[in-house]
Amino acid sequence: MSSSARRALVLGASRGLGLVLADELARRGWHVTATARQEGSELQARADAWDGRLKVESLEMTSPEQLAALRGRLEGCRLDLLFVNAAIDRGNLSIDEVPTDMFTEVMITNTLSPLRALEALRGLVAPGGTVAVMSSEQGSISRNTEDGYELYKASKAALNQLMRSYATRHADDGHTKLLIDPGHNRTRLGGADAPLLPQESIPAVVDVLEAQVGAPGLQFLDRHGETVPWQDSGLPNRQTCSSSRQGPTHDRR
Repeated sequence: MSSSARRALVLGASRGLGLVLADELARRGWHVTATARQEGSELQARADAWDGRLKVESLEMTSPEQLAALRGRLEGCRLDLLFVNAAIDRGNLSIDEVPTDMFTEVMITNTLSPLRALEALRGLVAPGGTVAVMSSEQGSISRNTEDGYELYKASKAALNQLMRSYATRHADDGHTKLLIDPGHNRTRLGGADAPLLPQESIPAVVDVLEAQVGAPGLQFLDRHGETVPWQDSGLPNRQTCSSSRQGPTHDRR
């Protein structure tokens, strides 16, 4: 398939990593639909610059009704890539200090909504296409060796676990399935002291997305295409998504 025919849907592209991802895909010749919660975002300015190669749709990802409406608007579109980017952080509190409403907000945004989005929109992905979610090394249990940001880490670990469930449930759909760790980037979420710029890390992420087309199972990869550990030992890093049922295991990443 020629690069000019490739189509992508990027959810959560109003700023930061999602914005740079949508822009980089368009730069490489993809036809991109990208979502933002509000009109008049920087994303729209980038869409205007690409003269039709980048289209903007409105979406509040935490709303099942808006997801369903977006699915209806995109009926008949066939995607080569569905990429979900969603994350908020509510500060460096220990878990005993986190109010219940804050816990709920972070878990809905970072964990539940990305999987709802995949379920709502996966039918648009063509056979051999890719579904990917922006994760974080912070979600790796085996690499959780420093204090801080307990709620954010928990939300990303839960995201990874639900993505494994998703991959098991849809093992035979022929889609490549990826969790991506883009590194610690200088965004509103990552902070001004982060070592990476999105303009540096996202081109590498797109390299990984393009290189992994057709790969089986589910992988958790960093921007260099290296495996981020799921656990200390035991289970393989690549989930083959066997249809056989097993009892609970310690899925440590």
